[in-house]
Amino acid sequence: MDPKPPTSPAKPAQAKPAGAYRAVTGKPPTSSKSSTSSKPSNSGKPAGPGWLQRLLAHMPQLLPSSCALCGAAGRETLCAPCHKRFYTRQHRRCIQCALPMPVTGKELRCGACLKDRPAFDATIVATDYFAPSDQLALALKFGADLRLAPLLARLIFDASRRNPVPGSDVQLAMPTLLAPVPLGLARLQERGFNQALEIAKPLSRMLEIPLNGRLLERKKETQAQSALPVGARARNVRSAFALPFAAMDQVRGLHVGIVDDVMTTGATLNEVAIVLKRHGARRVTNLVFARTLPT
Repeated sequence: MDPKPPTSPAKPAQAKPAGAYRAVTGKPPTSSKSSTSSKPSNSGKPAGPGWLQRLLAHMPQLLPSSCALCGAAGRETLCAPCHKRFYTRQHRRCIQCALPMPVTGKELRCGACLKDRPAFDATIVATDYFAPSDQLALALKFGADLRLAPLLARLIFDASRRNPVPGSDVQLAMPTLLAPVPLGLARLQERGFNQALEIAKPLSRMLEIPLNGRLLERKKETQAQSALPVGARARNVRSAFALPFAAMDQVRGLHVGIVDDVMTTGATLNEVAIVLKRHGARRVTNLVFARTLPT
């Protein structure tokens, strides 16, 4: 999805914090005690295997950092108070499109999904797309603040662990393969990275689910969805995605998870699911950082 860039995008951080390392590995860097065992030998060569990995593991502890939301000094990309304030309370959502649902009621899907069921089967989101979470997505996409990708992945991971689904007794099955929503070549060259792939890489490690970064390709350039009226967005992405020839037999019978930063109307993710199911995917689940609320 392509939310509108901010007029003054957030500045990328000057240094990578320890939180980025913890978000990817799920554990803090090795204590400084172990680093003393890797002294250079008399021959001038570092002693013991893995000395470079140990050195890199200690680097984040030596670098300054601040919370991406409030700016408080610390070692985490997101401080504990901000995490508690913005990412612990969860409301009931449609199991298919992740729009908020009334607290009461037994129906698992919203009226829109019951009336016109999407091609994807489920959606897991970390939060809604409004302040201050929108600034994290915008800083990653338009500010190239790549330290935020592991943080967004960690928040999606946390959301995936809320099983059963909040407000129900439904246990969501996890995918067996992950893939990011692909960017067109022109936009990829302009931006220099695909934010969905940057989120998918650490998320794959956290979930212990294999990632195929090239499972899908965007075969035609499309307009930014954020620049189009809602009714035109499905037409804009129609036939925009395909599976490369080498991947056409890789999804048959699989449960595929599609990773993206923001889900607005769901038109892009729906088109991706149509392509996957056309090639035999058994189930498609979206794993998204933020869900835009209807106006």
